[in-house]
Amino acid sequence: MENLSRRGLLGSAIAVAAVTVTGTGARAATARPGEVPPIWREFTRTPYTHPQIPYVGRAGYRAGRQGFARPRVVADVVRDYGARPDGSADAAPAINRALADADGARPDGSADAAPAINRALADAGRAGGGTVHLPPGTYRIDDLIRIGHSGVVLRGAGSTRTKLYATRSLTELIGVYGSRYGGDKSSWSWAGGLIWLCPEDRFRTLTDAIRAKAWPFEGWTGNKRDEWDTLTAVGPATRGSWSVTVTDASRLSRGDLVLLRLADDPGHTLLEHMAGGGPGPEAYYWDDKTKLTSYVPYEWPVRIASVHGRRVTFERPLPLDIRPEWDPRLTTHVGALTGSGVEALTLEAVETPQSQHLLDKGYNGVAFQCAYDCWADDVTVRHVDNGFGLVAASACTLRRTRVAGRGSHHPYFCREGSHDNLVESFTIEQRTVPAPAGTQLHGINVEGLSSYNVWSRGEMEMGTFDSHRGMPFANVRTDITVNNNGRHGGDASAGPLFGARFTHWNIRVTNQRAGLMRLDGLAPYSATVAVNTVREFDQTDVPDFTGDLHARLELYGDGVSDTVRPRNLYDAQRSSAGR
Repeated sequence: MENLSRRGLLGSAIAVAAVTVTGTGARAATARPGEVPPIWREFTRTPYTHPQIPYVGRAGYRAGRQGFARPRVVADVVRDYGARPDGSADAAPAINRALADADGARPDGSADAAPAINRALADAGRAGGGTVHLPPGTYRIDDLIRIGHSGVVLRGAGSTRTKLYATRSLTELIGVYGSRYGGDKSSWSWAGGLIWLCPEDRFRTLTDAIRAKAWPFEGWTGNKRDEWDTLTAVGPATRGSWSVTVTDASRLSRGDLVLLRLADDPGHTLLEHMAGGGPGPEAYYWDDKTKLTSYVPYEWPVRIASVHGRRVTFERPLPLDIRPEWDPRLTTHVGALTGSGVEALTLEAVETPQSQHLLDKGYNGVAFQCAYDCWADDVTVRHVDNGFGLVAASACTLRRTRVAGRGSHHPYFCREGSHDNLVESFTIEQRTVPAPAGTQLHGINVEGLSSYNVWSRGEMEMGTFDSHRGMPFANVRTDITVNNNGRHGGDASAGPLFGARFTHWNIRVTNQRAGLMRLDGLAPYSATVAVNTVREFDQTDVPDFTGDLHARLELYGDGVSDTVRPRNLYDAQRSSAGR
C-alpha cells in the first residue's frame, strides 16, 4: 500500500476556484488562469473514496510503472528461423516458432496446432523466456501471431521500420464467430487480434469453442464461467480499503494473482452499488437487462502484496464495497499471461473495405486477453477492423499506439470485465478513405462492467468516447483532443451507459459536439472538469437513472484546457503516490 499526501496531490496547483451552481444537481465553476477546481481539492482529502473521481493512480502495468521489463534477446527470426524480411514469404511460422522457443513451451499434442508451431513447441525449455527480435523489413504473415506464454516479448526495430503484413482475417484463420447472445452478429467485431496475447490453454479452449460454434464467455473463469475454485471467503470491507480479512489464508501468498469475486443478490444491490446507490439506481428496472446481468459475478484480478495472519493486502485499493450478501470470495482463475509484450512494429492488414456494422471479418490488430501486467509500446495498426483490444485483461499498459488507414469499427475496445488498464499517448488518425454506407465508427470503447481504466494524452482525429452500455464504471479519460464524430453503441439489454465515478478531465472537443463528452446530464456521480463549450447535435442521450445524478461540472468553457491544474488527472494521481 502507498499513502498519498495531500501536499503531494495538490502539487503546484495553488489557485482556488470560484463555484456556481448550474443544472440539475451539477455544480459548475468558471475558469481562471492556473486554476485548481474545487473537486480536486476535495479529492486530495479522500483520494480512495471520493464520490465522483475514482482513484486510478495505480492503473497499468505493474501498478503504473513507467518502464517495461526488457528480457534478453533469445531469438532473431531472420538469423535463427529463416523469416524473410522482404514480404515474399509467410513469416508467421518462423515468428511463432521463435516465440514458443523463447518461453520454453512444450508440445501439447493438439491436432489443431499448425505444424510449424508444433515443431517449435517441441524445442521446449531452451531459453525460459525472453525477447524475440524482428529486424527491419516487411514480413508477410498468413497466420495470426500468438504470444501465449509469460515473459515473452515480440520486438521490432521500430514502428516505422518493422512491418507485419497480414493477408488473412480471423474468420479465415479460425472460423465464423457468432454471438453468445444470438443473432447474426460477428464477434470478431469486438474480439481477437492478428497479434493475440492470450494464455496458451485459454486460447486453445476459446478457439475450440468457436470452431464448435459453442459461443463462449471470454474471461478469467473459462468458456462457461465455471473454471474456478474458492480460496477463501472474505469479510466485509469498504471501497478504497487496501486490505481485507479472510476466513482462511492458508492458500494465499505474497505475489499471488487472485480473483475477487462478487455475486449479485436478487435485489440487484451490487449493480445498484456500481451505479452509486440511492433512489435512481434503486428505481431502475434491472431484471430485463439480461446481457448486463450475464456479466456478474464481478471478477477483479489483483495481486496480493502481503499476508499477515488473516489480513490480506492488495497492490490496489478495493474497487467496490465488500458485503456479505454478495458472497465475496477470493478464487482461482484460468492461467494468466503475465510480463509479456509487443513493441516497436506496425501490423498492416491487407486493405479491404470496412465491413457492414457488426459483421467484421476479423482483420483486427492487437488483442490482450486474460492478460495481467502486459503491454504494447510503439505499435501502429493499419487498415484494421478493430485496433487494440482489452478483453478480460487487467493491469496492462498500451503506450505510443496508433490506429491508421481505411477506418475502423472500434479503434480501441475494452470489455468483458477489463480493469485497471492504461492507454496513454495514443492516436486515432483520420481515415484515408470515406466510410462505406452501413458501417460504424465508435472510438475508445468501454463496456461490460469494466472499471478503473484510463485513457490519457490522446489525439483522436475521429471517433467518440464510446461508453457502450454494460454499465462500465469508475473510468477516466484525461488530456485528450477529440473530433467527436463517432457514435456509441450498445444493446438495450446491456443496461446503462454509465455506472458511477466516470471522470472526463481536460478534454478538448474540436467540433464542439457534446455527446458523451459532457457527463453531468448523463452519468451518476460523475465529474466533468475542464471541457470546452459544447452543444448537442447528432446522437443525443438521456440519463438512464431518474432524479439527482450527483454529477459535477467544473471549469467548463472555452480556454479551460490552458488553465486547469492539474492538466492530467492520471499523471497527478500517479506522481502523488511517490513513483
